[in-house]
Amino acid sequence: MSIAILGGTGSQGRGLALRFARAGIPVVIGSRDAGRAQAVADELQAQLAGGAAAIDGEDLRGAVAAADEMVILAVPYAAHDATLEAIRDLLEGKTLIDIVVPLAEGDPKAVDMPPAGSATEAAQALLGDSVPVVGALHNVSATTLNNLDHGINCDVLVCGNDLAAKERVIDLIRKLDVQAYNAGPAVNARCIEAITPILIRLNISKKVPFTHAGIRIWAPGA
Repeated sequence: MSIAILGGTGSQGRGLALRFARAGIPVVIGSRDAGRAQAVADELQAQLAGGAAAIDGEDLRGAVAAADEMVILAVPYAAHDATLEAIRDLLEGKTLIDIVVPLAEGDPKAVDMPPAGSATEAAQALLGDSVPVVGALHNVSATTLNNLDHGINCDVLVCGNDLAAKERVIDLIRKLDVQAYNAGPAVNARCIEAITPILIRLNISKKVPFTHAGIRIWAPGA
């Protein structure tokens, strides 16, 4: 199974490409510039030991076409809707995993939610009900993703209106040795996406003695 990561030349996209390829899942990085995408793919492949799956680069449409089923959207929110418009005709029969957080311009410690309520809901409204959109991976530090010497230090909340699609995404995320939970319908992305600026605020606070924090779901007494 090959997955596409649109915005794969950015820090979060790079980290996810490394993690999934190391887990044995072929990745195609998508960018507006196919040459840039392939250069980054080659750079990332060189960081992985033998036995990792292939990382390739394509333009946005080429990456979506190469994905068997899952397409991860990891672009800045400013490019969110335009990117979806450019590929929407290729998404039939596939699941879009939207990891985008609509951070406020000039202030990553706050969100600026779109009229739809969240980036996940905006994507679902734009693509229509025939393409399942699943919100996930919103609260994972890009620095953590790119540091392959350590595991991912958080759980992942997954939301969307299509249960089967959510379950497929949860199975995919668990291949990264991280726990993922069904957090309900797409409307709950309003809460999940809004956690990210809170984490950013904590991570830059001088009163917090660590950075790149994540969230975990704990059992009673754990």
